[in-house]
Amino acid sequence: MLDLASPTFWIAVLQIIAIDILLGGDNAVVIALACRKLPDAQRKKGIFWGVIGAIGLRVVLIYFALQLLAVPYLKIVGGLLLFWIGIKLVIPENDEGHGNVATSATLAGAIKTIIVADAVMSVDNVIAVAAASHGSILLVVFGIAVSVPIVVWGSKLVLLLMDRYPVVITAGGGLLGWIGGGMLLTDPTIPASWREIVPYSTYLVSALGALLVVLAGKALASRQHAGHPSGELTTASGRELMEGKPK
Repeated sequence: MLDLASPTFWIAVLQIIAIDILLGGDNAVVIALACRKLPDAQRKKGIFWGVIGAIGLRVVLIYFALQLLAVPYLKIVGGLLLFWIGIKLVIPENDEGHGNVATSATLAGAIKTIIVADAVMSVDNVIAVAAASHGSILLVVFGIAVSVPIVVWGSKLVLLLMDRYPVVITAGGGLLGWIGGGMLLTDPTIPASWREIVPYSTYLVSALGALLVVLAGKALASRQHAGHPSGELTTASGRELMEGKPK
């Protein structure tokens, strides 16, 4: 258990909040889509209970992820997955994945849609948060509790900022690469003595992981942009929100 008074605890909290904001924007869009057919009087209830259910399910998923990360080689796999998630975050893309989000005219139906959609879309979030939490379920709960209101009620602002300032996306991808790099060295199959051979090896591998994600993401983005000269690709879903178009 991490010490609440230690800088390590609060750095991990900030990492979890950043991950939830960067990877949770799409979830906020899903919430809006799922509730759009509800009467005005029920929309707030649909959002509230849908978010509560989604949070509860996500905490359970992350709890099991924390247990699995103690299995040999899974941290190596998880670290590599974080590299890929970070690269995907850096690469601009047309996001049309929400067009098939089911809507419902009933409160129960909207809540069910939010919970199911959040579970399906949150695999990347679960892996990243589990890696950043250092095995502490307290960190998971605290970080999610702080970040969910930001994602839900501030999602439009967050998405617009990410769309207007691409450096935010790049920094987010670098953060996932940093966490993934550090995760590789903490796998049970890696002898602790290896980390002592090279001074500050954890920081070095973390920095290399962040650099790898950013450079690979930028290289793939350049290749993708060359194949789409019309410039229709966007770095986030913020453009659709700015134009008032449903995703």
